[in-house]
Amino acid sequence: MPVHGGSVGAMSADATPSAHGGTHGLRADAHRLWEGAVLPTLYRYATIPCLSPNFDEHWEADGHLAEAASLLQTWSKDRAVDGLTADVLGGAGRTPLLLVDAPATKGAAGNVLVYGHLDKQPPLGEWREGLGPFSPVREGDRLYGRGTADDGYALFAALSAIELLDGAGIPRPRVVVLVEASEESGSPDLPAHLSEMGGRLGIPDLVVCLDSGCLTYDRLWLTSSLRGNLVATVSVQVLTEGVHSGSAGGIVPTSFRLLRLLLDRLEDPRTGEVRLAALHAAPTASAASPGWEGAEVFPVVPGLELDGASDRDRLVRRAWTPVLAVTGMDGIPALRDGGNVLRPFTTAKISLRLPPSVDATKAKEAVESALLADPPSGARVRVHFETPATGWASPPLADWVDAAFTRASEELFGTAPGTLGEGGTIPFLAMLGERYPGVPLVATGVLGPGSNAHGPNEFLDIPTAEAVTIATARLVEAAAADEAARAPGDAH
Repeated sequence: MPVHGGSVGAMSADATPSAHGGTHGLRADAHRLWEGAVLPTLYRYATIPCLSPNFDEHWEADGHLAEAASLLQTWSKDRAVDGLTADVLGGAGRTPLLLVDAPATKGAAGNVLVYGHLDKQPPLGEWREGLGPFSPVREGDRLYGRGTADDGYALFAALSAIELLDGAGIPRPRVVVLVEASEESGSPDLPAHLSEMGGRLGIPDLVVCLDSGCLTYDRLWLTSSLRGNLVATVSVQVLTEGVHSGSAGGIVPTSFRLLRLLLDRLEDPRTGEVRLAALHAAPTASAASPGWEGAEVFPVVPGLELDGASDRDRLVRRAWTPVLAVTGMDGIPALRDGGNVLRPFTTAKISLRLPPSVDATKAKEAVESALLADPPSGARVRVHFETPATGWASPPLADWVDAAFTRASEELFGTAPGTLGEGGTIPFLAMLGERYPGVPLVATGVLGPGSNAHGPNEFLDIPTAEAVTIATARLVEAAAADEAARAPGDAH
């Protein structure tokens, strides 16, 4: 495989220095931080199989989430940031949460909250030769390994941004970095953590989420919306034990056929259209900016016809169309073990992506009603839902936030940022939107073409991580300037 060149070459070589500290200086310092301080610890993090609780029922006894939290806590405490504290919160039965608090520099005011997560998806299939989910490998500007881009890099980018500002003598507000450990399971523990923290977070002037993506590596990208997610297991049982298919075939209906009938209640099998009206919503935010060119690249087989009439239509579909995917199956033996037996049950794990404005709890009720009503052939049907995750659509950004993000993209790449509606889910943003209405929420990240979050061969594009680090620094810097300009008593 050719060595990947990353986005370094795309960064503008003649970017204009900022009012506080030159762009060239910040870029060089960010590169030194990542190469010298960040990557060695990120490598160690990548070796830890800290799977999210939904993928490791023994997560507490295994201790991998606690190990990852401890590693990141230790690295945080070693940062050259005056007054920084790093605490791991949690209790029995609850995943850990790392809370890093960097007080404002002298004379500055304001409060910025930065979000990331440390839990990981499972390996999912075979990685290519020479790679493994927990055996990090660097090839050029790519660091391969599960969790490197989703979302292990986030803490490192956030704290490196603080170090860049402090090292350049740029005033900044208080920055709190929150890193949870159940995001890939729908963030079931996050509400309790937020409740227990009470006033410790304060009311932020800005929230920055570093768990999103980018359509290209030639600019910064701002996320305008995120889909919600509804995950469930649907089980159909027809027998108490397997029986000879020659005896029962034609008499006992097969559990797989009945499961298909149930899934057809949710989805048109010919078109893939979700049939439940409660799961649909009209777009209210842009799916992608006009600056995007070209289709996303997926590792499709030759000749596959993609859904959607055009690249633009596919971006809208990815951001605002409900869709069902079967992500796992139980009750079906491997090919070599499949004898002539009519199996007693079939269980499917389904993932329903929901438009950003659809209430996930109401969607759950609609799906549950559709699946449990009038069981086909009187079979035993069971449905179990994980924590529903409602999507998020960004309100218009304050001018100062938009200006800071635009400035960062132009400094780094010589071009304005793009905006995109993401197809994934970050439950934290919907929760924070409800908790702090009116507070600007910026979602951005490193997950670009080919980075393959959740799939095999996940990688972090290191230059993009450095660029996101600098963008975070510019947003934090702007929050201090906006706080200084705001009159006492002004609303956020």
